[in-house]
Amino acid sequence: MKKLTSLLLLSLLLILAACGGEEGASSASKEKITFGATAGPYSDMVNKAIKPILEEKGYEVEIVEFSDYVQPNLSLANGSLDANLFQHKIYMEAFAKEHDLELSEVKIVPTAPMGVYSNKFDSIDAIEKGSTMTIANDPTNLARTLLMLEDAGLVSIKEGIDPLKASEKDIVENPKDIQFKPIEAAQLPRAVDSTDLSAVPGNYALAAGMDLLDSIVLEEMPDDYRNRVVVNSKDKDAAFVKDIKEAVESAAFEETIDEEFKGFGKPAWMKKK
Repeated sequence: MKKLTSLLLLSLLLILAACGGEEGASSASKEKITFGATAGPYSDMVNKAIKPILEEKGYEVEIVEFSDYVQPNLSLANGSLDANLFQHKIYMEAFAKEHDLELSEVKIVPTAPMGVYSNKFDSIDAIEKGSTMTIANDPTNLARTLLMLEDAGLVSIKEGIDPLKASEKDIVENPKDIQFKPIEAAQLPRAVDSTDLSAVPGNYALAAGMDLLDSIVLEEMPDDYRNRVVVNSKDKDAAFVKDIKEAVESAAFEETIDEEFKGFGKPAWMKKK
């Protein structure tokens, strides 16, 4: 009887230990987060504004830099990355559909806005009639350009047009008779020296060493065009994802943005705080 009792007690202790181990494993946080970002301002943002907060939470954070817009999502899908930061909503959804991926947004972050730069004019009012402006020739950046110019009062677009899909043919008013010259977006910073005006996306402006605050028009972009932290949909409820979200929502994150990323446009959720 004593032997039987001892065996029962031992079995009970083993069961309790196993249950405790399972509970510990399920509640344990991921120890390392591998974060992908395009080289430049967004890898800097992860490094300066997100990584320190996650390290305070006990994570080891590795940052992987990319020079293209394809590999960060493919690396997320194959498990090489836990999260990435480089893309806006429109690109994320189109890429996920094309490659049959399940991607989820964690949080929108401040994003470098497009701006109109000029070595000839120092304000909108100074723009002369018939001036030439180089603009991006890809549909996404072109639509952003026209929306920015409409907000600035330089053009008007047809009513009822989806502002995210607008093109040159949708311009109905152009009071300064601006002559638009579409070129590759990456060439727009160089065009500042050779044309009257150039509408340069923020990432290309920063890569060329331009100051966002030197623009004579600065985009107030829709949140759909702002970059966001993205994860695999299967991980969206994971503890490490919640910690990333908390890090981006923190006061420390915003303080770093204000100090290190001047001119970056803040998303609606930050403006409401």
